[in-house]
Amino acid sequence: MRVILGGETIIDTTRALRVLETSHPPTFYLPREDVLEGALAPASGASFCEWKGHASYLDLVGGGVTAARAAWFYPDPAPAMAVLDGHISLYPGRVDACLVDDERVRPQDGGFYGGWITEEIVGPFKGAPHTRGW
Repeated sequence: MRVILGGETIIDTTRALRVLETSHPPTFYLPREDVLEGALAPASGASFCEWKGHASYLDLVGGGVTAARAAWFYPDPAPAMAVLDGHISLYPGRVDACLVDDERVRPQDGGFYGGWITEEIVGPFKGAPHTRGW
């Protein structure tokens, strides 16, 4: 997997975790240690997931570009999701490109969800207008 921002590869890993949730395409969590040094900066805000816990946000920086609040992580994930410790996820639509096995990912619709859609993944998915309640 690769993530490109500002024309620069800021993440390159073969150790991503694929997380599946109801009505969502997969979200990938990438090891922080596989992120280019200097590509993560603290950002404001927080959110809560009933399954994963409290999330904190990060700006992504690459190639002279800053993608505000483009990534998140769980500083103290819920016990059932402890595997996410030390990993980040990101919104594919806020970077130049996310690639899974060299296939360019399409971002999940909407501004809240961070799903990664490849050709093999079919919906419908939450995120598009009028889908939040199902």
